[in-house]
Amino acid sequence: MPKLCSATAIAFVLFLGLPAPQTPDAMAVTLKPRTLDAFNHYVQETEARIDKELARPGVFLYIEGLPEPQRGETLSSIRGGNIYMERLETRAASGAEIDIPEGLVHHWLGAVFIPGATLRQVLDLVQDYDHHQDIYKPEVVRSKLIHHEGNDYQIYYRLVKKKVITVTLNTNHDVQYFPMDATHCRSRSVATRIAEVADAGQPSEHEKPMGQDSGFLWRMNSYWRFEEKDGGVYVECESVSLTRNIPMAVSWLIKPFVTSIPRESLLMTMGSTRTAAARNHPAEQK
Repeated sequence: MPKLCSATAIAFVLFLGLPAPQTPDAMAVTLKPRTLDAFNHYVQETEARIDKELARPGVFLYIEGLPEPQRGETLSSIRGGNIYMERLETRAASGAEIDIPEGLVHHWLGAVFIPGATLRQVLDLVQDYDHHQDIYKPEVVRSKLIHHEGNDYQIYYRLVKKKVITVTLNTNHDVQYFPMDATHCRSRSVATRIAEVADAGQPSEHEKPMGQDSGFLWRMNSYWRFEEKDGGVYVECESVSLTRNIPMAVSWLIKPFVTSIPRESLLMTMGSTRTAAARNHPAEQK
C-alpha cells in the first residue's frame, strides 16, 4: 500500500478526531499580497454594484430587483417565514471573472421578514453588540462593544466554527450605519482584525500570526439593508469573505468546511436575527 503524503495523513487524523502527529502544520499558509489585492478589487466592484442598486428610485432591497416571477415568489416566501439564500458572484466591469490567486471568495446574500417589528426595534437589536453572544450563539461565543460614536461602532467577536475540525477566531469589526429615512437604513461592516486562536480555552492558548495561519478566514465584509413596510421589517445581509484555496491533497476533506461554513453562518445569522427580533416584541406577533 503506498504511503500517504504528510498533508493527507494529517487530514485523516483530523477526520478521525485523533491527536495530530508531531509534524509541522500541514495546513499553514501565508496570505499573499496578490491574493489580498484581488479580494480588494472584488470588494470594490461589489460595493459599486450595491451603490447602483441603492440609487434605484422606489426600490431598496436586492430581492426587489429579481426578475419575475422569482421576485414575487421570494417576497411571498420570506413573508411566510422562510429564509432566502442566494450565492452571488461579482464580476469585473468588463464582465470577466475576478480571479483570486491562492484564495477563495465566498459571497452570499440572505433575507428575512420580521412581521410586527419596527425599524427602530430591529436596529436596537443588531446594535446591541454586548448581547450578540446570546443572540448568535454558538458561533459567537464572546461579543463586546469597544467604541461607539454616532452611527459608527467598533466591536469584538470571538467566533467558533465547527465542521469536523473546530476553528476559533478573535475578530474586530468597524460597523457604520447609514440611516436614509424613517423606514430605511443600511450598514457596512468590515473585519479589521482576524486572528486564529490555537489551543483555545487552554493555558497554552495563543493567537497565530495574522495571515500566517490555517487560512480559514482572512477577510470578511457584510452589507445590511433594513426596510420597514408591509407590517414588518425586511432584513437583508450580503456577506463577502476570503479564505485560502485548498491544496489538492486535502481538498476532499477541507474544502467542504471552507465552502459550506460561510453559507451556514449567514443562514444562522438571519434566522437568529428574525427569532430574537420577534421575541423582543411578542405583542405585535399576536
